[in-house]
Amino acid sequence: MADPSTYRPAPGAIPTSPGVYKFRDAHGRVIYVGKAKSLRPRLSSYFQDLAGLHPRTATMVTTAASVEWTVVGTEVEALQLEYSWIKEFDPRFNVKYRDDKSYPELAVTLDEEYPRVQVMRGAHKKGVRYFGPYGHAWAIRETVDLLLRVFPVRTCSNGVFKRARQVGRPCLLGYIGKCAAPCVGKVSADEHRELAEDFCDFMAGRTGNYLRRLEEEMREAAASLEYEKAARLRDDIGALKRAMEKNAIVLADATDADLLALAEDELEAAVQIFHVRGGRVRGQRGWVTDKVEDVDTAGLVEHALQQLYGGGESVPREVLVPALPDPVGPVREWLGGLRGSQVDLRVPQRGDKKDLMATVQRNAQQALALHKTKRASDLTTRSRALQEIADALELDSVPLRIECYDISHLQGEDVVASMVVFEDGLARKSEYRRFQIKGFEGQDDVRSMHEVISRRFRRYLQEREQTGEWAVPESEDDRPEDRPEDGPRTEEGRPKRFAYPPQLLVVDGGQPQVAAARRALDELGIDDVALCGLAKRLEEVWLPGEDDPVVLPRSSEGLYLLQRVRDEAHRFAIGYQRTKRSKRLTAGELDSVPGLGETRRQALLKHFGSLKKLRAATVDELCAVPGIGRRTAETVAAALSSRTPAAPAVNTATGEIIEDGADQAAEPVAAAPQTAPSQETP
Repeated sequence: MADPSTYRPAPGAIPTSPGVYKFRDAHGRVIYVGKAKSLRPRLSSYFQDLAGLHPRTATMVTTAASVEWTVVGTEVEALQLEYSWIKEFDPRFNVKYRDDKSYPELAVTLDEEYPRVQVMRGAHKKGVRYFGPYGHAWAIRETVDLLLRVFPVRTCSNGVFKRARQVGRPCLLGYIGKCAAPCVGKVSADEHRELAEDFCDFMAGRTGNYLRRLEEEMREAAASLEYEKAARLRDDIGALKRAMEKNAIVLADATDADLLALAEDELEAAVQIFHVRGGRVRGQRGWVTDKVEDVDTAGLVEHALQQLYGGGESVPREVLVPALPDPVGPVREWLGGLRGSQVDLRVPQRGDKKDLMATVQRNAQQALALHKTKRASDLTTRSRALQEIADALELDSVPLRIECYDISHLQGEDVVASMVVFEDGLARKSEYRRFQIKGFEGQDDVRSMHEVISRRFRRYLQEREQTGEWAVPESEDDRPEDRPEDGPRTEEGRPKRFAYPPQLLVVDGGQPQVAAARRALDELGIDDVALCGLAKRLEEVWLPGEDDPVVLPRSSEGLYLLQRVRDEAHRFAIGYQRTKRSKRLTAGELDSVPGLGETRRQALLKHFGSLKKLRAATVDELCAVPGIGRRTAETVAAALSSRTPAAPAVNTATGEIIEDGADQAAEPVAAAPQTAPSQETP
């Protein structure tokens, strides 16, 4: 590991101009490429105290052995040079792109005497009209096959075209009417070019006028008794409409735009792009990015734009992104230079474009989830992940059963905890457990963690006691609420949910949470369960009694598995906390009526419409509700008559008293003004 001070440039040697810099390792390989508006402050930031650097940045500067830079004239030139160097050197500490393939586009070679329709990939050529990109070449061919009936433009190669002219006989498409056969003079060059231009106009979204013109010609032909011509025009109109249905209109005014969305976690990010041309989604593409360097959402957007347009992709009028690069001016200027005119790079705030961006965002989230699922389902990868965890934590064997605990609350209320179980690297949801924190009131994640670990492993010891393997005293903390209704049971029918100990216990948090869990295990005399904590901010693994964390490599499958376990515990805890909060907020007078379940409560409220009308109902009227017997009706009537009616609700905007508002079954109206939403704490 190199000391950054050994290759730090001399004071004043670094210029203050815009530029691009490269870090090289001891073997001369480029390991990182970056750009800066001013090189001196940017490079100086790498040579501060290592404790103040992000762990990934600290790893990079200690791996490097030298740094060099190139001065450029503007920030736009820096952006272009950075992209070129990343492509050339593929530095290990830069964002990694897994999707370098080109995407097919529909091209019309208007620069030729007889324009040709074909599928093209790669950089754009001058004089060629492009539409797309499309996700698959077959999607282009299906569209073209439908349109050739109406616009019989040539699709053959130059060799086939030349041979047909020599022999004086067209190809099969010429015989079946899907080519105008300019090779044998059926149409002139000007007539064929007009067909190609009509084809381009239709693909560009100017479809309404053309369809209306064909419909008018069809009606005129039918009026003139030219039924064969009318039938042909009818079929042409049907073909055009089928081609249009393949790309539904999503944006009005024939908008040309690319929408880019991201879904990310601490290690990876999924990028999804929708290409909208003429108001229709013409193509979709995406890739998964390794977040090797310390980069935020704005930085990922900038990298994605470089990846998308740096290879020659056409730039539309609008580029919609989830966050603007910082600074945004050079990127806008660079995109405008590629397009040859101004490009509107912005974050959509309202309307159809914001709604479509939400769709792209959902696609990105699904792509990231699918990527993680595929990665987790591989047996070899799981085995390697478990072995890496065992090596990093110095365990005697791989942890085949891992349990993870997380605490969740909302500003100290509805404090709950979750326990998730992974066996052989896969989630075992039947073993998941959830806890209510009962030992104290308020917010204290450390005490909550101590209570949960104590309760879980006290139950484990009691399960062992049932078999005579272990004897422990009874405790008042072993409350019936922790006991399940189903699952593995003993011969006597007693549930054995906590009978299996983990090889590794993971807590969501750093040193304080790990220390609390260790103290709980020590108090119970358990010393054969390994323990660690995963701190979310820097993804550090903390061990009991250690002052420094274990830092697993960012590409480690072991770290990825620990993250999945921790994120699943967080999801499970948040779900339980929200359920409790929802029940608490929506609890009504009927909830405490003995013998009245959720189904019959809903039936009563639906039948009478409000609690006010339900209170005024007689026992006989209550019995008229399906499922309500006389004994239940008497219980409900007695329970409601013994309570004071709730105060009427007040409309906080107008001050108006709402007569039945407090009694509405579906949506209670709060009498107090709303407060700002608060964040849930995992």
